[in-house]
Amino acid sequence: MDIRHLQYFMEVARLGSFTKAAEALFITQPTISKTIRSLEDELGAKLFNRIGRTVELTDAGKVIQHQARIIVKSFQNLSSELDDLRNLKTGHLRIGLPPMIGSRFFPQIIGKFHQLYPDVTIQLFENGGKKVEQDVANGALDIGVTVLPVTENVLNHFSFTEEKLNLLVPNHHRFAQQDCAELSALAEDSFIIFSEDFTLHGRIIDACIRAGFQPKVIYESSQWDLISEMVGAGLGVALLPETICQQISRDHVHILPLVNPSIPWQLGMIWHQDRYLSFAAREWLRFTREFLGK
Repeated sequence: MDIRHLQYFMEVARLGSFTKAAEALFITQPTISKTIRSLEDELGAKLFNRIGRTVELTDAGKVIQHQARIIVKSFQNLSSELDDLRNLKTGHLRIGLPPMIGSRFFPQIIGKFHQLYPDVTIQLFENGGKKVEQDVANGALDIGVTVLPVTENVLNHFSFTEEKLNLLVPNHHRFAQQDCAELSALAEDSFIIFSEDFTLHGRIIDACIRAGFQPKVIYESSQWDLISEMVGAGLGVALLPETICQQISRDHVHILPLVNPSIPWQLGMIWHQDRYLSFAAREWLRFTREFLGK
C-alpha cells in the first residue's frame, strides 16, 4: 500500500463513482478500479458496494475512510512543509466560490495573483455558500468565499465586503414607483430566491418569518441573472445584494432598498483553522486581504 492507494480510495468515496474519481484524478477508470481491488485484497475486506453506476462505502470502508483521511491529511501537510523549506513558490489552490460572487469580485484578483505567482495553479469550484463551508471544513477545498457568519466552528475568516439586500419587483408592481419598501408589506407576494445550497436562502426565509409571514416561494435558482429575469417577467419578487443589483438592467425591473428590517449581506474569505496552510494558500490570503481592503 502507498499513499496513492489511499488518495484514490478517498476520491472514490467522496464522489461515489469510479468514473468521476478517475476524471478528477486525471487517470483511467481501469487504473483506479485495479487500485481499489488491490487495496481490498491487501486489507482483506470489501470497501465498496457497487449499486448501478454508483458505489457506497461498506462498514469496513467507513472504518478505512476515517483512518485514511488522517493519513492523507498528514501526508499533505508534510509535502506542503517540505515545499516551504525548499522555498518553492509553486502550488495548487482549490477555491470555492458561490456563482453570484465569483464573476463580480474575482477575475481581476486571480489575474493579479497569477502575475505574482505564475507557478501557482488555481482550481475554482462554484457552489452555494453552505457547500463551500462544508468542503473547506472537510478538506475538499483549501480556501472558500461565503456569506458570514459561518456555521462550521473549525473555520477562520476575514470579512471583505458588507452591504444590504435590495428588493427587485417587476415594473408593473405596486412598489414600482416607491423609494423603499418594508419586508412585512411583501406577505402576499410570490418570492424567487436562491436554492437551498445558498446561505441567502435561509437568511431570507428567516427574515420573512420574523417579519410575521411565511414567504410563498415559487421558484429557486442558483443564478442571480435568471432570478432577475424571472422578476422582470412578472413571476414574483426577489431580494439580491446591492453589488449584484448594480449589474442588473432596469428595463423590466424596479430596484429599491428594503427597510424595517434591512437584511445584511457580509462576505468573507474562509479557511480551516487547524489545517496546515501551504505557501500558496498563505500568499492567497495575504494578497486578497490586502487587495480587497483597498
